[in-house]
Amino acid sequence: MRKSFSIFRIIFTTATLVLWGATLFAKPVTLTYSNFFPPTHVQSQLAQAWCDEVEKQTDGRVTVQYFPGQTLTKGTQNYDGVVSGLSDIGMCLFAYTRGRFPVMEAVDLPLGYDSGITATRVVNTVYEKLQPKELENTQVMYLHAHGAGLLHTSGKAIRTLEDFKGMKLRGHGTSAQMITALGGIPVSLPMPELYQSLQKNIVQGALYPIETNKGWRMGEVVDYLTLSTSIAYTSSFYVVMNKKKWAQIPDDLKPVIMEINQEWAKKHGQAWDDSDREGMEFLKSLDREVISLSDAEAARWQKAVAPVVETYIEKMNNNGFDGEKIVDLVKTTLAELKQ
Repeated sequence: MRKSFSIFRIIFTTATLVLWGATLFAKPVTLTYSNFFPPTHVQSQLAQAWCDEVEKQTDGRVTVQYFPGQTLTKGTQNYDGVVSGLSDIGMCLFAYTRGRFPVMEAVDLPLGYDSGITATRVVNTVYEKLQPKELENTQVMYLHAHGAGLLHTSGKAIRTLEDFKGMKLRGHGTSAQMITALGGIPVSLPMPELYQSLQKNIVQGALYPIETNKGWRMGEVVDYLTLSTSIAYTSSFYVVMNKKKWAQIPDDLKPVIMEINQEWAKKHGQAWDDSDREGMEFLKSLDREVISLSDAEAARWQKAVAPVVETYIEKMNNNGFDGEKIVDLVKTTLAELKQ
């Protein structure tokens, strides 16, 4: 009996040592991370910090090679690049591949967002509750969204709806639809091209969050900020991983990474708000004019963009979704978080 027990103990100890050794000496999983944000932007710096935290929390068993500023894949190729394996992880706007993420587009509607923290909580809540199939071909790490998307112009102030006439304004996705509804002319431009386009008067303004004035230096080439808060939209961002690569992550490390993800989503939301404050300070330091709308004028703008929401609902209903249910979830979540 003692002999049998001793043999069992030897086998158990040997197996434990083998498993421990396999874990200790296993080759690290190396990931590549493509981000459209430039390396100097706070959202890019947070992504780099995420990479460092993953390596730290996994004791080097997972390492990440970081490629900011579209150096690995362009913004419009970012998501497909993750799906196909050109990069293992990607961060970009949902709106850069419009039509591919119909459910998540609802978050970007002009519903009066007030902060990045709120918008980030909204986009993650919508994803968690609806689990849209459009994201099933990647492993979602986390989502985040910027604060109030507002109107900035160069050369001409916009104080009333009538001022939009003939104005060429940069917009993409929802913001482009808003510009049309308000009476302007939308021009599709990647964010890295906006600065020169404003300088050269190719466009006379754009809808974007206040942080962009400093983060992308747009405050240098605009003259006016119109506080169009009643119709403030957001742009939501994904951080996703290639599914095959996620499967290669050791099972004991997946919960570690997911916990980091939850922490980092909050960090991104807070960073959007912090950088909005910095963007406003930067704008004011350049003596740019900040324009407030009267309640009556703000109501006119709300009425003007209402068809953007209605069109979204109709389009979703026509494509087999329950558009009202999706929009109601976004509106209800936003209202609860703004209280």
